[in-house]
Amino acid sequence: MEQLLRVMNISVSSDGIGAGENQSLERPFGHADPARLFAWAGATASWPNRTDPGGTRGLDDYFTRDFARNIGAEIMGRNKFGPQRGPWNDHEWRGWWGDEPPFRTPVFVMTHHGRPSFTLSDTTFHFVEGTPDAVLELAREAARGKDVRLGGGVTTIRQFLDADLVDTLHVAVAPLELGTGLRLWESPDELRDRFHLEVVPSPSGVTHHLFWRK
Repeated sequence: MEQLLRVMNISVSSDGIGAGENQSLERPFGHADPARLFAWAGATASWPNRTDPGGTRGLDDYFTRDFARNIGAEIMGRNKFGPQRGPWNDHEWRGWWGDEPPFRTPVFVMTHHGRPSFTLSDTTFHFVEGTPDAVLELAREAARGKDVRLGGGVTTIRQFLDADLVDTLHVAVAPLELGTGLRLWESPDELRDRFHLEVVPSPSGVTHHLFWRK
């Protein structure tokens, strides 16, 4: 069975922006409010950080629950891992997620500045330099036959789209405008030359855009 590169549960604003400007330790998404971008997922019964019973079922819950299905490795950009730029001055920084990251697979962090791999719970982070093709090969080997998830951020997703490596793409478009920031697209129609597209509205107010390779 073919190993797919899948982009899953990426949220953008109605004007195509997935992260705001001026990322910092306190604001991983810059001026964008992640509570608004990801409200659709946080309200579901399957949201992994839920501390109380309940939550919504239905379409949004399906995508939240599907996040880990048949995933054997993850690729992410450096600024999904943390806010630092340039050489690593602080090896104590181990990501935004605490002692139990949600990935539960090998994670390949793309960076021009190497640092030693480390493991937290059942997630091992590797810091790698290379082209999208080369990093994908590393991730596929580590995934041992399962699919690879491309976790973002927006700049990294664009790199892999430009290299024509993405097989499926799920983007949840939230009903808000951000105006400035890191833009995934001007319009989802930009990808129709390579992908089929199905657009499915949700009662939560987001619109799910499902792309799969032609």
